[in-house]
Amino acid sequence: MTSEVIAAPHAITDRGDMAGHPATRTDPATRTDDVGRLLKSWREQRGRSQLELSIAADLSTRHLSYIETGRSVPGRGVIERLSEELGIPLRERNRLYLAAGYAPAHPEHPLEDLGAARDAVEAVLRGHEPNPSMAVNARWELLAANGPASGLLAGIAPHLLEPPVNILRATLHPEGLAPAIRNFVPWRAHVLRRVERQLSHTAMPELTQLRDELAEYPVPEGQRDAHTVPNDLAMPLVFATAHGDLALLYTTTVFGSPHDVTLDEIAVETFFPADASTAKILRSM
Repeated sequence: MTSEVIAAPHAITDRGDMAGHPATRTDPATRTDDVGRLLKSWREQRGRSQLELSIAADLSTRHLSYIETGRSVPGRGVIERLSEELGIPLRERNRLYLAAGYAPAHPEHPLEDLGAARDAVEAVLRGHEPNPSMAVNARWELLAANGPASGLLAGIAPHLLEPPVNILRATLHPEGLAPAIRNFVPWRAHVLRRVERQLSHTAMPELTQLRDELAEYPVPEGQRDAHTVPNDLAMPLVFATAHGDLALLYTTTVFGSPHDVTLDEIAVETFFPADASTAKILRSM
């Protein structure tokens, strides 16, 4: 399940960046990528033909072909239209702008500098208590957490809590929550599929390393690999605590129409009780 915290959209201009600034060009000597090659790579990764993409982005097929072969440099408006159609993340859109010789269009600020957006994240985290909830970036690095989420992580090995804390590593590492997870094998398989989808969406090389690392973690000794779960609507994360077993379903909340790179990569992961027993334990904790 995915819900959205809706942020106001920004106007797109053909002559400037997303904030309406002039289309400042960078020194061509600083370019390290070819914008046409990058756009072609994203088009092929998304499984789109030149004809399909050109129609969707309101370009001629010849124009798109010229861009991909380097015979034409796209304007800022064309880059943004193609990026929207291909669902390219803002971080990678900035790379396209730089490759074309423009200044990046999308700023990147720390979470604490995001003003109302930071307030919205904190409101979501607090509002979900007593359910564990945490804000993570596209690499599943922890940005913020509410009290219940921090409590679940409190007992794991200290080196897993050194910033940046990777939530997937902290969950599946042998010195993390792994020994307590009752359905480790199916849950890890689910997590690996999520990482693969994120890798396909963002093309972040760090996610390849994370995926391979998670896949190598051993199955905890004596861990029950039963696929039977107490909820038939979705597979919960089931793990043992001093208060009893918890069965948790998760949802993901993202911002709509982000303009900032950090905001584009933030997701709030919230775990809800999958049964009455878990709900009672969470309230007592």
